[in-house]
Amino acid sequence: MALIGFLILFPLLVAGVLLVARNETARRVIVCAAAVVIGVGSIWLVMANLGTPWLQIEFSSGAVDAVCTVVGVVIAGVVFDFGVKYKNALACILAVVQVVGSLVFELVFAHGIEVQYGLYVDSLSLLMAFIIGVVGSGICVYALGYMEDFQAHEPAGAKDRRPTFFALMFLFLSAMYVIVFSNNLLWLFTGWEITTVCSFLLIGYTRTEEAIRNAFRQIVMNLAGGIGFLVGLYAIAVQFGTLSMLEFLQLGSAFPVLAALPATALAFAGITKAAQMPFHTWLLGAMVAPTPTSALLHSSTMVKAGVFLLVKLAPIFVVCPVPAVMTILVGGLTFMLCSFMAISQSNAKRVLAYSTIANLGLIVACAGVGTPEGIWAAAFLVLFHAVAKSLLFLCVGTAEHHIGSRNIEDMDLLFERMPRLARFMMAGIMVMFVAPFGMLIAKWGTLVTFADTGNVALIIILGFGSAATFLFWVKWLGKLSGIAAHPLNVETTVHRSEWIALMLMAVLCLLCCAGLPVISWFVVDPYIISVYGTYQQAVSDANLWVGAILSVVVFVVLFAGLGAKQVKQAPVYLSGISANNANRTFTNSLSGETMATARNWYLEGIFGEAKITPVATGACTLIIVVAFAAALVCSCGII
Repeated sequence: MALIGFLILFPLLVAGVLLVARNETARRVIVCAAAVVIGVGSIWLVMANLGTPWLQIEFSSGAVDAVCTVVGVVIAGVVFDFGVKYKNALACILAVVQVVGSLVFELVFAHGIEVQYGLYVDSLSLLMAFIIGVVGSGICVYALGYMEDFQAHEPAGAKDRRPTFFALMFLFLSAMYVIVFSNNLLWLFTGWEITTVCSFLLIGYTRTEEAIRNAFRQIVMNLAGGIGFLVGLYAIAVQFGTLSMLEFLQLGSAFPVLAALPATALAFAGITKAAQMPFHTWLLGAMVAPTPTSALLHSSTMVKAGVFLLVKLAPIFVVCPVPAVMTILVGGLTFMLCSFMAISQSNAKRVLAYSTIANLGLIVACAGVGTPEGIWAAAFLVLFHAVAKSLLFLCVGTAEHHIGSRNIEDMDLLFERMPRLARFMMAGIMVMFVAPFGMLIAKWGTLVTFADTGNVALIIILGFGSAATFLFWVKWLGKLSGIAAHPLNVETTVHRSEWIALMLMAVLCLLCCAGLPVISWFVVDPYIISVYGTYQQAVSDANLWVGAILSVVVFVVLFAGLGAKQVKQAPVYLSGISANNANRTFTNSLSGETMATARNWYLEGIFGEAKITPVATGACTLIIVVAFAAALVCSCGII
């Protein structure tokens, strides 16, 4: 109990200190020390509770309930104020609807409902705590050097808003701990909305027209999801007379017809937070924010809150077809279609964004299936996506500051221009899609899950989506050893804090791949047993060990020459008359000069956003509308 309270309150305290700390040296000391404390505290909590089933912690407090009410009003006030300032009527309306709905719920419907066990610990929460504490705090350390360069490129005289930036980063971590440890759904909802408003403020950090527009897109979509969450709370309080997550899962599994509406509403909230279609555009818009924001939102916090809630609801999905079908279809279509659209992207951050949305779709679909195998696969998809994607986002941010572009086409010969960074980037890409690394093993578990349902459509979705995944990752990987760039090493000015964070993420990738069987035994399997009362693993232990050992071998080969001296290279032979070896140009058959280049194939006419987005948005919107209609019918007792 004490350690959980510390992990919730300490980042909040750090956020307050950073908000007033203006000295650069003091900020560095505070962020680094806080990151170490949070990381160590998270690891300590995990190690002390390995194999723990759902452990309820007796804690209820009227003061905390009151604080949650005040926080909800403040959040609505912040959104309303920005909505008025930037003339966004929809954001103002949604903020008013949510705060009025919250106040009515807390003062009327929730009044008298006491959740005796307000907090809890289980293995899934421990997995999330590890991701938040280690990956999240590592991103905060990376942000020190990155934001120093970012501020240096701001116009002269521009206000330094980094204190606000770092305060919001640590507030994000605190809110995520609230989400993953709260058995009281009202407290969970408060943490949920704090992450929404933090994301809004971080996306709009630069205050440019594009940043403001994308920040409001995010807040509008996630306020809609928040209202969906509120609908779920109303239904749970009225139909089940509780606000305990554990009691709702138990009663919902026993009375699936009654659970249809609240489970559908909560699933809708999870789908919006996880940026599933038709709400995926808010996460694409988040790319305008500084890279640490993108990494935090995509890997360890915002979107993970959505899939965390959906995985928690999986026992109800098994017996309640309405929310299950909605979740499976939306997640499956999002995975396949966003993988297709990633093929047409040359902007590295947009590739990572579409890849994130697609992988979240796969997790959502596994949660919707709801079987033990599906949850096993979903847990590993969450873990490997967090460590690999955070590494890739940080690599892209550092590369952008040193080669002047985030375009994949400008990453030619990165192995010579930024040899250490290129290896880190290659490791992240390989963990995302290459055998024997963890993500592919998790997808193997997904295939087993889908095959066990007997639904051929799900297997086809997985097959086509995985093929698209292979194509866009291979295109990127090939550019790192391309032929068009000048081989000047430009990574000598990378900040130490950036290297520390990159090394941390790479080590996490290695440890998670090498520890596959151990993580399965002590974290994932205990959660499955505690929820389902049975042990069903999607991939055998023998295959997990094979993957773990081979992963270590590949990592050793990849990084073995990291500290080796630069080898002198001979001029490139271009099968013609070389005009300039430094620029890799040669004299062509018409006596003109041609540069040797290798360009990717983007298939914009086939997989472009303009072609796929309208169809995908319409289909997923229809699925959600039909699901809510069916849930209302169930709730009214018509069927």
